[in-house]
Amino acid sequence: MSFVGKVVLVTGASSGIGAATAIHLSHLGASVAIHGRNVANLQKVAKQCKEPWPLIVTGEMTNEGDVKKILDSTLQKYGKLDVLVNNAGTLENGSIENTSLEQYDRVFNINVRSIYHMTMLAVPHIIATKGNIVNVSSVTGTRAFPGVLSYCMSKAAIDQFTRCVALELAPKQVRVNAVNPGVVVTNLHKSSGMSEERLKEFFEHSKSTHALGRPGTAEEVAKTIAFLASDDASFITGQTVPVDGGRSVMCPR
Repeated sequence: MSFVGKVVLVTGASSGIGAATAIHLSHLGASVAIHGRNVANLQKVAKQCKEPWPLIVTGEMTNEGDVKKILDSTLQKYGKLDVLVNNAGTLENGSIENTSLEQYDRVFNINVRSIYHMTMLAVPHIIATKGNIVNVSSVTGTRAFPGVLSYCMSKAAIDQFTRCVALELAPKQVRVNAVNPGVVVTNLHKSSGMSEERLKEFFEHSKSTHALGRPGTAEEVAKTIAFLASDDASFITGQTVPVDGGRSVMCPR
């Protein structure tokens, strides 16, 4: 699997799945642009990539001007775009009894609207290279979980977005797919407000909620993203691929 000569933009690449994906693709030969809000973390990620070092681009995905700047900076640096990895996202806790419209708007603006916007802007350039798009969704897009309502809904929206855009771009030979991770050991849950103790309990509990008996790693998801983005997946489009240790097929007993 080679990405030599390919230009890849990874959003939300300062940690977790985005960081692992950028690092993995750079070692497969890709020229990578990494986006995030934390410059220090992006620099740490860049140092783990293969030379030439990735382009670092900062910005808020909810700011329309920033989204355009992220894409324009990538094009100015590399002259084209082959692969867009829509990874940036957020997780917030809340049920229908204690959520708010503010939370709904915040989660959907980051998890759905920004991806809609970035993809819309990037599509003409991806059509030009007959490239592809990989969206980072979640097992919560296909299965229902209590207590994370807006997050579940946003990931279900990304799954449908993936299928619709795949059909729209297939005549242009552009593929669009998504990965649906289960619980992955990243900072996502901590940033959602979990305490260290609760986080430890959550990851321990995940051993029983995943058929393989453990949560996943960011690197495992990154390798699936790389496969979908590669020529090895040339006949795959419109798919939402579980990378969840069997969680999505489990049922209570």
